[in-house]
Amino acid sequence: MRILITTNYEEMSIEAAKIVAGQIYLKPASVLGLATGSTPLKMYENLIAVHKTIGLDFSQVTTFNLDEYIGLSADNPQSYHYFMYENFFKQINIRRENIFIPDGTAEDIFAESKNYDALIESKGGIDLQILGIGQNAHIGFNEPDIKFEATTHKVKLDDETISANSRFFKNVDEVPKFAISMGIKNIMLARRVVLLANGKNKAAAVYKALCGSVTPEAPASILQLHQDATFILDKEAAADLPQDLK
Repeated sequence: MRILITTNYEEMSIEAAKIVAGQIYLKPASVLGLATGSTPLKMYENLIAVHKTIGLDFSQVTTFNLDEYIGLSADNPQSYHYFMYENFFKQINIRRENIFIPDGTAEDIFAESKNYDALIESKGGIDLQILGIGQNAHIGFNEPDIKFEATTHKVKLDDETISANSRFFKNVDEVPKFAISMGIKNIMLARRVVLLANGKNKAAAVYKALCGSVTPEAPASILQLHQDATFILDKEAAADLPQDLK
C-alpha cells in the first residue's frame, strides 16, 4: 500500500495521469480499468494533453469501465458511456472496439454481468484499475453491505450515493436507483490499483479505507489486502489520517 498526499486536486490529477501514462509507455497494449465522475475528470484532461502534445498512444489500449446506471441509454448525457466519450475517448486515438462499458439497458442484467466478466478475462485481466471513492467508502458501485460482491452485478444504490450523485441531475428524483458494477473480485484481480480522492467530504471514507477493519461495510477497505495499491489524495481528503500515514 502506498499513499501519496498532494497539495490539491490539480496536483492529484497530474500524479494520477503520470501513472497511467507510464503504464501505457511500458506496455502499449495495456488493459485499463476506468472510473467516471468528477474525481478522475482532470486526470483525463491531463492524459488528453499528453496525447496531443507528445503523442501518448492509445491505439493498442483496451479499457473497461467500472459501472453504468441501469436504465440510461448510451446517448443519455448522464450515462457513463456519454461521460467517457465526451470527456476522454473522443479526444484520444483509442479504437472503439477496444472500449468496454457495462450496458445498463440490457434486458438481462445478469447475463450482461457474466458477459462482462468473460470479456475482462478474455483480454487477460486488468493491468491498472483507476478508482474513486464514495462518501460511504464504496468503490465502483459496490455499496456497503454485509458481504463483498465478487463479480459484475446489479446494485441497488444507497440513498447517500443517490443524494451525492444528484448534483449531476436536475433533481434527486432523476437519479437512477440501480446500477451495474464490477465486483470486488474484479477490482482485486487488477494487477495495479490507483484510488483517487479529494476534498473534505472524502476524508472519513479515506480513513475507513486505510485505517479501519477490512469489512464490506466499508468496501474500499479491501484494498488494504491488494498487492499493489496506491492512494493519491489531496490534503483535505487525507485530513483524518494519522500522522504516521502522512
